[in-house]
Amino acid sequence: MAETLKISSQGRGLPLVFIHGWGLNSGVWQPSVEVLKEYFEVITVDLPGFGANLEHSLFPYTLAEIATLIQGSVAKPAVYIGWSLGGLVASEIALNFPKQVKALITVASSPCFVEQENWLGIKPNVLTLFHRQLAEDTTKTINNFLKIQAMGSPHLRHDIKLLRELVMGFPQPTKTTLDESLKLLTTVDQRESLAQISIPFLRLYGKLDGLVPRKAIAAITALSPNSNVVIFEQASHAPFISHPEAFIETVTTWLAPLDRRIDG
Repeated sequence: MAETLKISSQGRGLPLVFIHGWGLNSGVWQPSVEVLKEYFEVITVDLPGFGANLEHSLFPYTLAEIATLIQGSVAKPAVYIGWSLGGLVASEIALNFPKQVKALITVASSPCFVEQENWLGIKPNVLTLFHRQLAEDTTKTINNFLKIQAMGSPHLRHDIKLLRELVMGFPQPTKTTLDESLKLLTTVDQRESLAQISIPFLRLYGKLDGLVPRKAIAAITALSPNSNVVIFEQASHAPFISHPEAFIETVTTWLAPLDRRIDG
């Protein structure tokens, strides 16, 4: 197994590392990359077994192993931006390698994705269904998941079409990789650790998100009271796709006053 992952770097300036969500790949960030590379060094990385790192096997497929691999591949302090499952990975990097993380931004992510007693999230039977569907038809499962990403968006068809076009530019992951990475959404629970994140921390959400319910945002804020929160009123699970201008403006505005301090 190679010691590092393949990464893509464009532009110059403060490094921003983008980490994608479950079942997809770094292609989802391309519209954001095209804009942000004019102001930052934009680094995109595919999780092990996905996209450009399709051939990079990882066993066991754990959050800690993935976090170690990604920060070692980036090999310099940077701002980490993680979407959905990628938010868990980015948070893990911030928790385990704080000196390598200048700031943390999570997008439509939760420290615990599964619904539990006194905690809102994805119903366990939904994830169980995805595990079962993966064994039957990988492509159909990914297509169904793409629809869930955009569910609630005012541009539903456009968002699904764009996500599919961006993602299908890369080779698709194996059933094994999809199943192992889906287990992370089922089992990872960072709720007790979230308060340990002391670096600048921005959390972005879509008010219409069906995977990270709006009512869960306050509970997450209670776990990380020093973090900043922005909710996109008309967005679902992928605000950088449905509302790209607002997403980029939010990220750049939040980074602006931090840039001099965290880039020094």
